[in-house]
Amino acid sequence: MAAKKKIPVASKHRLMIFGTLSIVLMGYFWVTLISYTINIKALKEKEKELKVELGSLKNEASDLSNTIQKLKDPDYIARYARENYYYSANGEYIIKIEDKKLEETEVPKTNNRYKYYIYGSVFCIVGIFLYIVKRK
Repeated sequence: MAAKKKIPVASKHRLMIFGTLSIVLMGYFWVTLISYTINIKALKEKEKELKVELGSLKNEASDLSNTIQKLKDPDYIARYARENYYYSANGEYIIKIEDKKLEETEVPKTNNRYKYYIYGSVFCIVGIFLYIVKRK
């Protein structure tokens, strides 16, 4: 039988230090990679939302150009002033009826909480690894 080769204590310490350091660096790189992936996904969703908003703004711009064309007509201006600014012609009475507008619900901001979950997980894994190494 071959005798077991004894590993010097200095080599064990060096292995523990560089092993722990490499695991921490690998964990950091994984966390960074995952957080960048999550950020890219969020930015793609934001891009989709902005494209929809751009389409609605283009529609609004075309509506406003139509309104500009309508405002060149004096009859339309008179009717618009009666409806919106409560001007009245001779013999007319103004009755104001208020419309209840639906309140828009605010969209909550996306939290970057996944980043904290990842950091916590890596911290726990490194802690468990150090505990195992220390016990041996």
